[in-house]
Amino acid sequence: MNIRFAALAALALPASLWAQEPSPGTQRGMEPGTAAETVDVVLETTMGDIVIALETERAPITAGNFLRYVDEDRFDGTVFYRAMRLDWGDQPNGLVQAGTQNDPERILGPIAHEPTTQTGLTHSRGALSMAMGEPGTATGDFSIQLQDNPGMDADPASSDPVWQNGYAVFGFVTDGMDVVEAIHAAPVDPDKGIGWMKGQMLAEPVEIVEAKRLE
Repeated sequence: MNIRFAALAALALPASLWAQEPSPGTQRGMEPGTAAETVDVVLETTMGDIVIALETERAPITAGNFLRYVDEDRFDGTVFYRAMRLDWGDQPNGLVQAGTQNDPERILGPIAHEPTTQTGLTHSRGALSMAMGEPGTATGDFSIQLQDNPGMDADPASSDPVWQNGYAVFGFVTDGMDVVEAIHAAPVDPDKGIGWMKGQMLAEPVEIVEAKRLE
């Protein structure tokens, strides 16, 4: 599968998996009253700012990779280019996707996979997750969830190696979900995209003007 458009094969998931009841919080396995270490980052886009808490303690490899892209200005000038829409429930659902799109001057090497069974994180509303073709191939593309979609978490019972490992959650939007929703609602081009992703590409991608740590 073309990693440039970063697999995230959500449309192949049965609706029952997406609809399963998520945990009440965004993380699992933490003692009450405790908080894991995070680092705040802001994505300044042409549609507004998105503030993210990166899970540097729970998902150190994945969050550290994203932070390196931020610190080295590799996201500056990239775009949100995809809006995958799921027609389930009474709220807009699916994801938006952004990143380096395999630009050889921007991407770093692939990173080791951190499944949600290891990190205790889950694909809840506002979760950031790495795009990949298969576990261990993630580089510089990521998605943001519009609603709780725990079907993208690791499922050890699955016979499919992708869904057995799931996608790697590494952070959560703490401010700017209205911007994420506006990007998701933007017009798509019915002719853009490859394979089952055709019709999911934004007609006018939304630029990430700057990504930086939030002091």
